[in-house]
Amino acid sequence: MPRGKSFRRSEAAKKRLAEWRKVDVEPQQPPNASVSQSGTGKHHAVNQWSKSLTGRQHKLVLPCESPDKKFVLVVCDSHLRAIVDGFVPMPEGSLSFGLMCTPGACAMELRTELLHAAVPRTPDAVLVIAPSNNLTSSRTIDEAGADFAKLLLSACSRWPNVCVTDFAPRLTVEVNQQQLLREEFRRVAARMGVRYFPFAEHFPMDWLKLWSKDGVHLSDSDGMPIFAGLLWSVAYEFLHPPTPKPQPAPRASPPRRQVVPKVVVKGEVTVPRPSNPFEWTVVNKGRKRRAPEELEQSSCAERVVQQQICYD
Repeated sequence: MPRGKSFRRSEAAKKRLAEWRKVDVEPQQPPNASVSQSGTGKHHAVNQWSKSLTGRQHKLVLPCESPDKKFVLVVCDSHLRAIVDGFVPMPEGSLSFGLMCTPGACAMELRTELLHAAVPRTPDAVLVIAPSNNLTSSRTIDEAGADFAKLLLSACSRWPNVCVTDFAPRLTVEVNQQQLLREEFRRVAARMGVRYFPFAEHFPMDWLKLWSKDGVHLSDSDGMPIFAGLLWSVAYEFLHPPTPKPQPAPRASPPRRQVVPKVVVKGEVTVPRPSNPFEWTVVNKGRKRRAPEELEQSSCAERVVQQQICYD
């Protein structure tokens, strides 16, 4: 008996559902990836958590309030799982860390969990780890950047002092594709005035013991201790920026010696005879007549004065 159209639609729906479940559980490799390696490091068995709003497993761990420590909240996908489960400890010091972990979540799912997270006090700093799952969940780099911008905008609208840390590299995705996504995330953070801390250089791709066998997650034995240390260092640097060194005052140049010309007069100088207010002056019509004594001196020719200019 021939199958009807409704039967074929039902079979197609079952096939799509099976593929969706496979994508949700297993890490997928992009179709243009040219590398596929397995790590050699050790990784603990995954503990099961309860599911949250996004339908994914989710866990939020908050530290006890400590007046002498600054509270740092870290938002991430499955790369925080080993720290949340206690297999890899965070370094001790003047910081206390809260961890918000949603394995398998992309940027938009992390945004949903972040907006609904019950955090009773304001963190001194919020570290958003760039979502590496957008390597597979986003169709294009631009789409991944737009979703990441929404995640950062929500984080900044809820809490002050937000920064972004890089995602750990994967062995299963082409290096160039990972670099393109990092550059897009960095541009988005720069446009929003959010500081971005790079991580990739601390995980050489040829050091396979840094990764677990799936090639996606860092190993608990070698990779995650480095990752935890980087998180602590970034948080400390973000909360305690280095004080800029004072610029030395410019050296004042010695004043230039100014050469002032000195006038030296040589020879005889005719000095006018001071007038005597008690002498009579004869005045004719239309002109002034001088006194007799003045007439005598005016008859003498004036001497020429020689001047010479000297410089010190």
